[in-house]
Amino acid sequence: MAALFLGLSGSAQAQTFVNPLCRSYISSADLRFDSAEHMRWYRRFWTGDCDRLFACFPGAPNWNEIAAQLIARGGGERAALQPKVCALGQRIGLEWSREHAVRRISTADLHRYSDMLRSSGDALRGVEAVARAVDADLRRPPSR
Repeated sequence: MAALFLGLSGSAQAQTFVNPLCRSYISSADLRFDSAEHMRWYRRFWTGDCDRLFACFPGAPNWNEIAAQLIARGGGERAALQPKVCALGQRIGLEWSREHAVRRISTADLHRYSDMLRSSGDALRGVEAVARAVDADLRRPPSR
């Protein structure tokens, strides 16, 4: 029952801190949190707010800022880019924010993804490259 409560309340709460550019692209049905701490780390991923998290560094980078920058860079490809950026943030954030022993995306992976996005001359192609890297990372076993 507690897990169901976390999943439902977390879904509604998560929508409030996601960048308005992404809210309509984030599926609340896909938001399931392992614990209240998982939900707080997910919020940290999107906002930079540490909200009682141990060993957390607040601020940037956070996905709300990254999403806004990528979408702004998208120019004529914005319509195709925006849903991909937002869905990618949800996938990365949900996995990265899990407990270290079970997650398959680490902070080092976030740095790698960031480098990929920065080095790409084209925002859409950069997001697609990161999405492929995330797919590969999610296939590997947790706890590296």
